[in-house]
Amino acid sequence: MTTHPRHELDEVIHAPVRLSIMAALAVSEKADFRFLRDTIEVSDSLLSKHILTLEEAGYVRVEKTFVGKRARTWLSLTERGRAAFNAYTDVLRRITEGIPHA
Repeated sequence: MTTHPRHELDEVIHAPVRLSIMAALAVSEKADFRFLRDTIEVSDSLLSKHILTLEEAGYVRVEKTFVGKRARTWLSLTERGRAAFNAYTDVLRRITEGIPHA
């Protein structure tokens, strides 16, 4: 007996805001916090909360730098995060295309 692929979805990524963060970071080497906030249309506090969850899971790397006197926060996927995102999208593909468990 096989189980439905939805049981394989990563709950850390599955929240809509976290999925949006992961998808945005998957197509770039790194992204600025403000750019990411504006791209996925969330508040600073909501983005920070979800980034912390992804960082604690080992999926996102956070780098803080200074440009002059201004702090900048750069975000990128870790190798583990990229692998988790790829696995997540593979499961979604199996669900949406009706592909049985491989």
